[in-house]
Amino acid sequence: MHNDLKIEFEEGSGNVFLDVGIEKADELFVRSRVGYCIYKILKEKNLKQREISKLLGMARPDVSHLMNGHFSRFTMDKLLDLLKRLDRKVTIQISPRQPGEPYQEIGLTP
Repeated sequence: MHNDLKIEFEEGSGNVFLDVGIEKADELFVRSRVGYCIYKILKEKNLKQREISKLLGMARPDVSHLMNGHFSRFTMDKLLDLLKRLDRKVTIQISPRQPGEPYQEIGLTP
C-alpha cells in the first residue's frame, strides 16, 4: 500500500535552544558544546566517576551531572576550568558577526 501523506518539516538553525525559543539560546548552545567536549574526553579515558571526581576536583554528584549531560548546571568559567584540568588548550577568537550568524559558536578539535 502506497501512502501519499505529505510530511511538513522545517529546517533547524543548528541550535536547538534557539529553535524552541529558549532565552539565552546562544549561551546555552556554547555551554552544551563545551560540556559535550569534556564528556567525550572523559569517556575516552574510560574512568569511573570517583576517578573523574579526583581528576577534576569536583564532588561526585557534580560528576554525575556532567556525565549525564546536565551542562546548564555549570558556568562557562567552570567548564573552562575543567578543560584546563584535562590539559586542553582553549582559544577564543573574536570577529565581526555576519547577519544570521550566532553571536557565540564553538569549534572543536579532536
